[in-house]
Formats: sequence, C-alpha cells, structure tokens
Amino acid sequence: MKESGGRKQGAASPCAACKLLRRRCAHDCVFAPYFPADEPHKFANVHKVFGASNVNKMLQELPVHQRGDAVSSMVYEANARVRDPVYGCVGAISSLQQQIDTLQTQLALAQAEVVHLKQFEWKKGRWWQ
Repeated sequence: MKESGGRKQGAASPCAACKLLRRRCAHDCVFAPYFPADEPHKFANVHKVFGASNVNKMLQELPVHQRGDAVSSMVYEANARVRDPVYGCVGAISSLQQQIDTLQTQLALAQAEVVHLKQFEWKKGRWWQ
C-alpha cells in the first residue's frame, strides 16, 4: 500500500531532497512526490540554484495540482543554470533563436535561387522555340 508522496508504507528510504539535506523524510514531505530517491541529481541542481528553503516555500504556496509543473520548470531552469550560470535557459533560447534566424535566411536565399533558376529555364525555353 502506498502513502501520499509515492513512498511505500514503512519504507526507510528518504526522498532525494531529504537524503541530500540529511534529514528524516516525514510522511507528509513536500519534496517526496517530486524528488524520488532514485533521481538525486534532480534535486541537487534545484537545491544548488534555488535553495531548499525557497523551493519548499514555492511548493507550499502552490495548489497541489500545479506543483508538478512548477517542479519541472525549476528542474529545467536549474539544469540550464548549471550549464550556463549567467544566462541559464535564456541563453539556450537566444542561441536557438539565432539558429532559427540563420536558417530562415538560408531558406529565403534558396527559395530565391529556385525562382531565379525557374525564370532562367523558362526564358531559355522561349528563346529556343
């Protein structure tokens, strides 16, 4: 039988957050449903970027049905901050936007070349008739 928090009744294994923070994982631990023991890296980065106290406050202030999405966002941002401490996910978005701009320019040039070649072939065909 399972308790809320995704832990089995009587299980001694703390969630990843409580394990990292070296504390006992209570049956009503706010972290347990979102930071399972088998994914310690997930909480480690979130803790490094946001701090356990801030994550706890954010989760407590949200309705339960929104907490999973909030945790996913925090994990994404924390992982991006670990890779790029200055810009985080904004740096990744900016880089992708630059790639889109470059590819759109290349596409426009290729489309213009196709139009030019079609016109040349049409004129070439008309001249030979």
